[in-house]
Amino acid sequence: MRKTAFILGSGLLLLVAFWNSVTWHLQRFWGASGHFWQAEWERLLSTFEGKEWILFIIAATQVPSLCFWGLNGLLLVVDTTGKPNFIARYRIQVGKNEPVDPVKLRQSIRTVLFNQFMISLPIVVFLYLLLKLWGDPCRRELPTFHWFLLELAIFTLIEEVMFYYSHRLLHHPAFYKKIHKKHHEWTAPIGVISLYAHPVEHVVSNMLPVIVGPIVMGSHLSSITMWFSLALVVTSISHCGYHLPFLPSPEFHDYHHLNLQRPWPLSSKLFFGLCKPLKYLSTCSPDARWNSLENHF
Repeated sequence: MRKTAFILGSGLLLLVAFWNSVTWHLQRFWGASGHFWQAEWERLLSTFEGKEWILFIIAATQVPSLCFWGLNGLLLVVDTTGKPNFIARYRIQVGKNEPVDPVKLRQSIRTVLFNQFMISLPIVVFLYLLLKLWGDPCRRELPTFHWFLLELAIFTLIEEVMFYYSHRLLHHPAFYKKIHKKHHEWTAPIGVISLYAHPVEHVVSNMLPVIVGPIVMGSHLSSITMWFSLALVVTSISHCGYHLPFLPSPEFHDYHHLNLQRPWPLSSKLFFGLCKPLKYLSTCSPDARWNSLENHF
């Protein structure tokens, strides 16, 4: 018992020391570059003076979209050519999408673009109007580093819970065939299909869980832009079909697309698979025959 307590205590102390060291260095970097970003932000405000809503929409939609298509553009090169081999060899479902079906891919990209421009864009406009009731999302002072970390933790918690239960709801027989089945047309997913969904699903399960956090916190545009970008990058990784080193594991989500009867378990994706305090709310018990689940870490 004492040995266990000693090991756990030592581990906790090391974790706290590591966290303090990381946050100290990041805060120094944030502070050192803070004057630069503050000056750039004020320059943007001057440029868009009286038209802050345009600045909000551009930052909250186009910057995350650039992150999404930048990452998925690189992944699509691998999906369509099988090269470079040092990435292709990490494919989870070997023999699937080698190469990806071009007709199916074009159809999926059209749906993703529709969701981004015809659904996400109006929702972001609504988000701006809603945030204006709380304050000014384009206020002059940028948030501090520690405040952004707090926001990120709250955003993640809200997104995880809302996504989990909305996703379970979409697997209900009343909704699956008409709505969620579209997303599961890809039994071997690729990154770009993370936003390939029925419009109802895109609103309920993709958009709402991500925007509620910033609404609750009355967040600054800079926090919203970073959060939206991070959320799109992480969901792309979870659908990419490659278990790449040093990145979050997409093994279980791949299994979820392959075996539709098992709901995707709740896990703190934005902590890159290292911290999963909510995982145990899931009712999913992985099939022992799926050997790749052993690698879901």
